[in-house]
Amino acid sequence: MSKQLLGKEVNAALNERIKAEAEALKAQGIEPCLGIIRVGEREDDLSYERGATKRCENLGVSYKKYVLPADVAEETLIAQIKEINADDTVHGVLLFRPLPKHLDEEKIINVLDPAKDVDGITDISLAGVFAGKDKGYAPCTPSAVMEILDHYGIDPAGKKCVVIGRSLVVGKPAAMMLIRKNATVTICHTKTKDMPSVVKEADIVVVAAGRAGVIDASYLRAGQTVIDVGINVNEEGKLCGDVKYDEVQDVVDAITPVPGGVGSVTTSVLLSHVVRAAAAAHNKK
Repeated sequence: MSKQLLGKEVNAALNERIKAEAEALKAQGIEPCLGIIRVGEREDDLSYERGATKRCENLGVSYKKYVLPADVAEETLIAQIKEINADDTVHGVLLFRPLPKHLDEEKIINVLDPAKDVDGITDISLAGVFAGKDKGYAPCTPSAVMEILDHYGIDPAGKKCVVIGRSLVVGKPAAMMLIRKNATVTICHTKTKDMPSVVKEADIVVVAAGRAGVIDASYLRAGQTVIDVGINVNEEGKLCGDVKYDEVQDVVDAITPVPGGVGSVTTSVLLSHVVRAAAAAHNKK
C-alpha cells in the first residue's frame, strides 16, 4: 500500500508557524486581518467561509466579512473592493468565485490591490508566479501542493513532473512553481494524445483535471508520487478526487487522499499569506 500524504500533518506544522508569526505581529500592535468578499449564498462558498473563519479564530487572525446580494450591481462590488483596498486594517482579501454571470469577473478581480491579493487571482500576482519572482502571492491550491511536497521531503529538482490540467487556478501555476523547483514539467490536457503513456513517465503527478475518477491505474506505475487536487462529489454523494484512489493506492508509492489532502491545506496557506501581507504592510510603513 502507498504512503498517504496527509494534509493534517502538513497543517500541524504550517499552523504552528502561522500562529507564532501572528502573535509576533500582535506584539508590535499589528493584527493580521482577512477580508472575505462573498456575493450571494452559494453553499460551497458558505462551507469554505465557515472553515476559513474557524481557522482564523484558531490561529489568531481576525476577519471581516463583506456580503453582497447575488444580483449586486458591478459598480457596487467594485466600489466595495476599492474601499477594502484603502482600509489599512485589512491585509488580505478572499473573493469567492465564480461570480454571478452578469458580472465581468476579470475586470472585477483586477480592481483588487495585488498587495492584498492573498489568493493569487489578479493578473499581477499570476505574472509573479510565471516570472518566478516573489511578487504578490501564488494561488493557494498550487501553493498547498508545494507545501505537501516540502513537508514530506519530496524534492522535485531533477525529476519529471506531469501536471494534468491547464487552468490558471491550479494547473499552470503549479507547473511554474515546479519549474522553479528545478523539475522538468509536462502539462497534459484534454487534447493530449496517449496521456497514460505520458503520465507513466513522471516521477510526480499533479492531477487537477476537475473530473471525478478520471485517472485510474492505467495511467500510473510504481515509484510515483501522486498529488490529487480534485474535489468532486460522486454518485453516492461522497467527496472524491480526480484519481480513483482505491484502484491506484497499491500501485503508486505515495498519494494524497480526498478528502484530507490538498484541500485541507489550502486554507492554512491562505492565512499564511495574510500574515505575510500584514508584515509586508507594516514594513512598507
